[in-house]
Amino acid sequence: MNTDSTISFIDSHCHLDASEFDRDRDEVVARSIAAGIHQWVVPAVSAQSFAKTLSMQQLYGAKIALGLHPIYEAEHDDSDLGQLQGLLEQGHAIAVGEIGLDFYLPKLNVARQIQFFEAQLKIARDYDLPVIVHIRRSQDHVLKYLRKWRVKGGIAHAFNGSEQQANEFIKLGFCLGFGGAMTYSGSQRIRRLAQNLPLEYIVLETDAPDIPPAWLAGPPMQRNEPAELLLIANELAKLRGIDLAKVALQTNENVSRVLELSLER
Repeated sequence: MNTDSTISFIDSHCHLDASEFDRDRDEVVARSIAAGIHQWVVPAVSAQSFAKTLSMQQLYGAKIALGLHPIYEAEHDDSDLGQLQGLLEQGHAIAVGEIGLDFYLPKLNVARQIQFFEAQLKIARDYDLPVIVHIRRSQDHVLKYLRKWRVKGGIAHAFNGSEQQANEFIKLGFCLGFGGAMTYSGSQRIRRLAQNLPLEYIVLETDAPDIPPAWLAGPPMQRNEPAELLLIANELAKLRGIDLAKVALQTNENVSRVLELSLER
């Protein structure tokens, strides 16, 4: 674990509100702080979860994004968009997210995903907020709609595209999220991107409880936690041949810049 109290990290994407943490959330947060992760960005996935997501701010000081996740498109209703706008109007979120497109799961309704994605991009533009986008097997399509609606930027979560696609997101004001997938030796493309893309456009994330890093892969697969960000950061430092403090400083600055956060603990 991190023994240098001067090194502090931001987990730019973790679902601290997930039911997997209901039994021991306080302990999860305590382990995170002990590992040097002092701030968390928690994106919502549905209107039904908005209240629980917002409670992470009240309980732990987490930063909150509100949005309708594409995987749950069948649960979303047009009225959810009005609820989202109402909460944004009250200043309850720093970003609109997690939104986007998922072309990996075959049973999802693509047209409905696009409908809600475009509606939320318009909302983000209207409220001048960045977005946190889900881009699984959908990078080019997400880029298409980002060019159409021209939001102020944000984070491309769990980036796993090409270098060309990475550069297109960067041109649109986005940082690229790297986490557990980067720690697998077989993830050569992701590891090359993490090694070679400008550090000024990389942010660190866990997606906890999902996308566990290599050391949690099992079997059995173990639950991911925000505390794992320290070892994920160490992996990025090794890939780039730089020290951990530099990784912390730059990735924190990147999150602060793109989501307009204060770097104060």
